[in-house]
Amino acid sequence: MTDEHEPEFPEERKRLETRIAAPSLWDQFVGLLARSGHSIPAELRLKWADCPVGTDAAVQAALIRVYRDDPKLSAFCESLVDLDEGMQEWRYRHLKMVQRTIGTRTGTGGSSGAEYLLSTVLAGPFFPDLWEVRDRF
Repeated sequence: MTDEHEPEFPEERKRLETRIAAPSLWDQFVGLLARSGHSIPAELRLKWADCPVGTDAAVQAALIRVYRDDPKLSAFCESLVDLDEGMQEWRYRHLKMVQRTIGTRTGTGGSSGAEYLLSTVLAGPFFPDLWEVRDRF
């Protein structure tokens, strides 16, 4: 047993905190766009480090150019869309499994269970800029 202010697993907590502070997949991707010659303002390269990914007109303009002119990078974009779609499908299937298993009872860790999961299913895509440009290239 540990003191309530001391993490029970300090090494694991440190690893998790380091990972959370590191650039996300989206941060890395936006950096790749910049390194590939696309005009991405510096402040956007790590813009989402402390908050969920949002949308940005400069990123979308770069994505449209990628889809029109760079087959290799556009294939990578489509891999990210596939990943995003797969995560959305997983969220939905997980919600349905929980609803079948526990109905409306309290979930693990004291969460509201299926009600909480429903809010995550509707949270939207992980990479919204990739979805926003679908009809523009």
